[in-house]
This record gives sequence, C-alpha cells and structure tokens, in this order.
Amino acid sequence: MIEIKNLTKRYGNKMAVDNVSFTVNKGEILGFLGPNGAGKSTTMNILTGYLSATEGQAIIDGFDILENPTEAKKKIGYLPEQPPLYVDMTVDEYLDFMYDLKRVKVGASKKTHISEICSLVKISHVRKRLIRNLSKGYKQRVGIAQALLGNPEVLILDEPTVGLDPKQIIEIRTLIKSLSESHTVILSSHILPEIQAVCDRVIVINQGKLVADDTESNLSNKLSDDIRYTIRIDGPEKDVLSMLRSIPAMTEVQALGMREPGVYEYNIEAEKGFDIRREVFKRAAGRNWPIMGLKSSELTLEDIFLQLTEGRMDDTVLVAPVNVEEPETEPVEKADSEEKDGGDEE
Repeated sequence: MIEIKNLTKRYGNKMAVDNVSFTVNKGEILGFLGPNGAGKSTTMNILTGYLSATEGQAIIDGFDILENPTEAKKKIGYLPEQPPLYVDMTVDEYLDFMYDLKRVKVGASKKTHISEICSLVKISHVRKRLIRNLSKGYKQRVGIAQALLGNPEVLILDEPTVGLDPKQIIEIRTLIKSLSESHTVILSSHILPEIQAVCDRVIVINQGKLVADDTESNLSNKLSDDIRYTIRIDGPEKDVLSMLRSIPAMTEVQALGMREPGVYEYNIEAEKGFDIRREVFKRAAGRNWPIMGLKSSELTLEDIFLQLTEGRMDDTVLVAPVNVEEPETEPVEKADSEEKDGGDEE
C-alpha cells in the first residue's frame, strides 16, 4: 500500500532524512517513532505531499506522490498534530467545507457520507455545535473525521492523542484500532504505551536514518540476549531456590521475597535459546508447589527506544526478515506425457 524508496531530504548542509526505505502493508497499523528532530515530521510531510524529497520516492497505492500528486493524495487522509480546524464553524459546516475542498467523490451523497463518518467517530450529537466550544477530545475526533472524508485507503495520524485525558486516549485508541479494518494507518506518537497498545509494527528513525523496522517483540529479542522471567511460587523459599538453581541452563536465580502468605517471588534467567518454562512447571508440579504467576521480563518499548536513539548500540539496522518465495519451476514432463489436473463535552 505504501512504499518509501531511498527517501532523502536536505536543507542546505543539513540532512533531515537520510536514505530511508520501508513499506507498509494494507490493513497494517505502523508506529512511527523517533526523538525530536529525528526526521519523522519531514518524512510524513513528504509522504503527504506537503514537502518534496531531494531524492527517492514515496509511492501510495502505486502512485508516486511527486509524479501523480492528485491521484496519490486521494488515497491519503492526514491528521496533523494540530488539527486544521476552523473553530468559528460548526462541526457540520466544517465537514461540509472540507468535503468540497477535497473534491470528494464517493458513491453516497455528501449528506449520507458525512453522517456515516460522524457516526463512526462518535460526534453525531455535536454536529450543530461550534468547534471552539468542544472539548479537546471532540476536536481530535473532528480532525479524524476530516481525515476520513472520501474513505482514503491510507490514514496518517500525527500525535492523535496529545493533550487528551486517559478516558479520551482509550477511546481514540479504540477508534484507531477499528479503522485498520478498512484503512492502512501510520501513527506517530511520543506516547510509547499508545504505540505498544495499537500498532502491529514499529519503525524507529534517528538522526534522519532508519534504525529499526520490526515488531516490538522481535526488537526486544534482538536487543536482549537474556531470557528472564519473574515467577511466583507457593512453596518453601529455600527449597524452591534449590529446585530452580538445579535446572540445566539456568544462569541466575534471585529471591525477591514474600509477596503473599506462603508465596515467594523470584527473578530467573536462562541461557539464550533455552526455554525453561516447561521444566520449571514440571518440577514445581511434582513437588505440589502451585505457580501463582509467571511473566516475561522482555524489554519494554521504552527500553527499545532508548537503546536505539541514545547510542546504546552500534550502527546495525534492525529490520524484520524478508520472506523470499521460491521461484516457481516448470514441472519436468514424464516420458508418457501424463497430464495432471492440474469524551465528554465541556
């Protein structure tokens, strides 16, 4: 759906984006991360046609944003960090104006189309109100509504939940997740739990360069060689410690103390490539020691982000493995030539 090829943007001697390439598949929610000044906004502005690239291509559903800007932009709905709202208009007046400005062409009538979008983003009951009198959460929803006009295949959302309260953030996250059923979404945010909760894949850009492109789980595994767990076991602490330390490939066991009556917590770590969970379960069950909790101590998205952007690793780019399909070969004909059948308002 989206293909970025060797994208480069220079401002004089300043390299804002340096030879960045990635793709986004149809129906995917991509998290776009990077510290301030990393080149995120520049990349998104090129992708939406607001800026031209010095080199490279940005292709939306087969249309180059520079060579075919009109066709490419028809495929894009964009919500900047500050929604482009005319606050002296009512919601209805604003969406009607934006519909005409975008020259939207859909099968349904303008009235029906706008009503469907208002229903989707849950702003039907505020359509007659002035935008200036809406809460921050409802203003964000109006901004998303304008991005959805024309049913674009691609949605690009820049900080869609900034400034919202926790309830509004959850509502917007839920909305974004539901939109992926019929849209491809690029989501840029500084709120890492938001990316963690919503996105299928993460791209990290730093100093204009792509430094990671993979799922959060895969990045965690690549950046940490440790296999760590925190486990709670209902059993005598000394005996449990002895049992855990006797397991082959166990490299570290640390007692963390009692967490509830008779239940003790431990940090355990195994050699890379060795899954100790089944062996721990088997031995604890054999001694009638219930396991009351087990959780992986994988790197969080915050840990990953800091390692990738604060010089805690070398210049290796972490990307998902590419599945290379075997080329089809012609079947060898047999001698007998046998054929086969083949938010709340204020």
